[in-house]
Amino acid sequence: MPRPRLKIAFVVDRFGHRFGGAEAYGVELMRELAIDHDITVFARDYDPACDVQLPFVPVRAWSILPSWLRVLLFACRVRRLTRKGYDVVHSHTNGWSGDIEVVHVTPVRYNWRVRPLSLLKRLSSYISPRVHTYLWLEKRRVRQRPAHRTVAVSGLIADQLRQAYGNNRDFPIIPPGVTRPVPPAEGEALRMRVSLGLAPDDYVCLLVARNPLRKGLPTVVKALARLPAHYKLLVVGSNAATRNFVHGSPDYASLSDRIRLIDETSDVAPYYLTADLYVHPTLNDSFGMAPLEAMSFGLPVILSPAPWCGFAQYVEDGQDVMMLDHPENNRQLAQFIQRMSEDVQWRRRLVQGGSQVVDRHAWSAVAESYLELYGQVLEERRQG
Repeated sequence: MPRPRLKIAFVVDRFGHRFGGAEAYGVELMRELAIDHDITVFARDYDPACDVQLPFVPVRAWSILPSWLRVLLFACRVRRLTRKGYDVVHSHTNGWSGDIEVVHVTPVRYNWRVRPLSLLKRLSSYISPRVHTYLWLEKRRVRQRPAHRTVAVSGLIADQLRQAYGNNRDFPIIPPGVTRPVPPAEGEALRMRVSLGLAPDDYVCLLVARNPLRKGLPTVVKALARLPAHYKLLVVGSNAATRNFVHGSPDYASLSDRIRLIDETSDVAPYYLTADLYVHPTLNDSFGMAPLEAMSFGLPVILSPAPWCGFAQYVEDGQDVMMLDHPENNRQLAQFIQRMSEDVQWRRRLVQGGSQVVDRHAWSAVAESYLELYGQVLEERRQG
């Protein structure tokens, strides 16, 4: 039987690829769902350059307010705006408006009540209005109730949710997807290299991140310093903190002509085409969409292991990716990079394994998983 056309309210802080991996997850999922369903986006910002254009309701708060108050006001306003007129409310933000609540980051309760903390930090959390607000919002968000699901984007996040809220809880896991890119025009990659001042025989490592420092940039810079001059680095998503770190690095004098810092952009495809290798020694990733996207462009990937990277649970070390033993092991990272550039057979095996990983993560399959959850929620609502 064909599914009915649904009216879906999609709640997210910011809508657009350039805002980060979690936001890109929402864009691509809504792109798939909008084929057969009516989507309205409720968000603080909507990237005008985004190629997915949907009805948009801006939900903003005064910028002078502290962040925790803005989050609280956003949750309250979205709850009021989405209570009527929608079959399903699908939320990627901390609050209680969603029938489907998707958790992309380490749970607040796990951070403040499960993870080891210093005594001073733990005690201060009990008197912090910011921490209490986030904990209260998350408690309402994950509360067990009929016609409601809390979804984790990786096994790592599901494990953290169970540790925070009870091992008897069931949290469906729906990881991100990926779409294979359209083959580039002949010579496009070479033209991009020339525009970036890179030589055809340079070996180019790529890191794409909204916050490159958290995704392992310090480790990559130290690894680059161990390698010959024809090894180069592209950092896409560079912000002020990134530039300050790179320019202040002790190795910067010798590396200044080997590092390209690219501002945040909604179109990262040209940089994947330019690169030879994707490096992701992340210190904190609930999943890791960028390495999956890199695989779709035929790039081999070097990755942090779990628990630093949730994507590590979905790939096989030595077959799909090369896994570091620790995200800060710059010596091992340098060895892997050099071997990747010199061992053609090894590189070919990793590219082939990565292609198989891409096949298992199609956005159409991700959308189908959510549609099944929507059906369960609507059926429980009818029975209740």
